[in-house]
Parts: sequence; structure tokens; C-alpha cells
Amino acid sequence: MMSAEGNLPFADAVCDGGDLDCGSGLLLIIRNAMHPLLAGGVLEVRSKEISVKEDLPAWCRLVGHTLLAIEPAGSGVHRYFIRKKGADEAFPVDLDRAKAYAWTVRVRGTGGMQSQAYVRNHSFLVGQPASFDTQDPAPSAVEYLLAALGGCLAVGFQWRASRHGIDIRNLEVSLQAQADNILVFLGIENDGHPGLRGVTGSLYVDAEADDDVLRALWEETLLRSPVTQSLLRQVSLQIPIKRA
Repeated sequence: MMSAEGNLPFADAVCDGGDLDCGSGLLLIIRNAMHPLLAGGVLEVRSKEISVKEDLPAWCRLVGHTLLAIEPAGSGVHRYFIRKKGADEAFPVDLDRAKAYAWTVRVRGTGGMQSQAYVRNHSFLVGQPASFDTQDPAPSAVEYLLAALGGCLAVGFQWRASRHGIDIRNLEVSLQAQADNILVFLGIENDGHPGLRGVTGSLYVDAEADDDVLRALWEETLLRSPVTQSLLRQVSLQIPIKRA
């Protein structure tokens, strides 16, 4: 149903976030305002903070709500209309398609110690496999591996916390890793292997929840993280060489 203001949806409830952004309390206000609404109900969110226009759509996609419309600021206030997801919309994806999906990456050598990776609509530089120089123009492949692990864990934890209505104020994953014997990669020695010996780190989190609840969410995140479980298990590799 549309409101009398033209093409804007009719709102069942309204909340005002003022100058708050999504990382400083706005999401908690939205969750509290959304809670009493029935599935399919529409919440109008008003905000003066410009960054919300970028962050709120991503949050809606993450938790499964639908951002119906955005009215640009007229008097300094943006208006966002969010439809609350239903019980059957916990996973707004085609489950069969998701189970059969295969990720694809193309990496093209660009000369020297760099390559260009292409992933869906993204492209980024990858430096040498393992670097010890703090001034390299691109991250090393090992650093991308650790970043992928940290990113998978950070986003996974935030998503699971959001599903439990927990407001995450600050979150950081810190990781460290050391090769079993990096000299094998350099061709200097043959003992051991050039792979990582292990990964250590910590999750630092500031959230509205008891320690036991956060610990349980973290353990579940580790258990269900695709990157974590890939590193913990032996993954078969079939990468034959072919002429270009």
C-alpha cells in the first residue's frame, strides 16, 4: 500500500535515528522498532547521517529485510522504508542454487611479482606469494588468505549476532600466522613445507550480550565458516597445466 505522498510505501511505524550511524546505535533502534511489527510490516527510518544511505541497504540484505524505498533528504532528513521479513525468509536465497554454486576466480600474470585477480565484478592486485617487505605495492597471497579468513569470520559473526538481535558496537578479528619453512618456497631448503604451520588470533567484540552468549555465537561462527573449515580439512586440488 502506498502513502498519500506518492510512490512512498505506507509505514506501520516510524523511528528517528537522528545523527546516529549504523555503527553507533542506529541498528539497535531499528531492531527495537521492528520487533513489534508483524511479518511484512513496514518501518520508516528517519536519519540525518549521510553514511546510513550506504550502510543500511547492506544490513537489510544481511538480515533478510527488504529496503522498499529511500526518500532523499529534503530538510536534512533521509527517509528509509523497510519491510520486515517473514519467518520463511530467514534465508532469502534459492537453496538448491546455493548448494550447487561454484566460485570462480581468474588470475592473470602482469609481470614481475604481481598478478591481477578477477572475481565476479571485482578486480584486485595480488603481490608475491609470501613477502617480508613492508613497502610492497600489493598484499601477498598469504596475506589475502588470512584476510579471507578474518573477513569470513567477522561477517559471519555479525550476521549471526544480528539474527539474535544483538547490537555489535565494535568488532575486530586479529590473526597471525607463520610458515612451516618459508625457505622451501625460496628453493633454499627442502625440509618441511612452505605452508602455514598454524593460525592464531583473537576476536575483539563490544556488544550488548553476555559473555556466554557471545562465546556460543563465536563457536558456531567457526564451525560454519567456509574459509575456516576449508583450512581445517584436506581440500583436493586438481590444477593441471595447459597451453594458453
